Amino acid sequence: MRWHSLFADLDGQLAAAGIAQRAAEVDDRARAEVGRIRLVDRLRPAVGQLVRVRCRGGVTITGALTGVGSEWLLLDEGGNREALVVTAMVISVSGLGRLSAVPGSEGVVESRLGLCHALRGIVRDRSAASVILADATTADGTIDRVGSDFIEVAAHAPGELRRRSDVRDVLVVPIGAILVVRRMA
Repeated sequence: MRWHSLFADLDGQLAAAGIAQRAAEVDDRARAEVGRIRLVDRLRPAVGQLVRVRCRGGVTITGALTGVGSEWLLLDEGGNREALVVTAMVISVSGLGRLSAVPGSEGVVESRLGLCHALRGIVRDRSAASVILADATTADGTIDRVGSDFIEVAAHAPGELRRRSDVRDVLVVPIGAILVVRRMA
């Protein structure tokens, strides 16, 4: 009888140790999976939701998230105004749900649409833009060119069309100094 109780006790301890080991393994795997999630993976399921994005320089943008690229996110601020936000300049995002996209599940084209591609789209539109810089100052005008690591902004009055006679200056801005590019949609 005593031997039977001893073996039952040992059997119970072994089963408990196995359960604890499996639980620890599940926890480790869950942490590893969460560790693979990038900011863009958290943002992609929130497309269509109202979010609030805090950026460096004390700049805050609120709007409906309409697009997410590998280095940018696009917000519809209402009133036909859009904001292209550089993800490297983001401090925090609120208004997201609990969902995340699977890391690396974006399409090949989407994964390659970097910030320069988005900025070149604005150049093609020739729309007036307001470029908010890392020091929270603003350069108003039309983005004329996008290089590999800079943009050129033809400075003119905000909201006006670019006319050669109205261009006050041409600013060369390093890509790394851009927080947000706002434009009328």
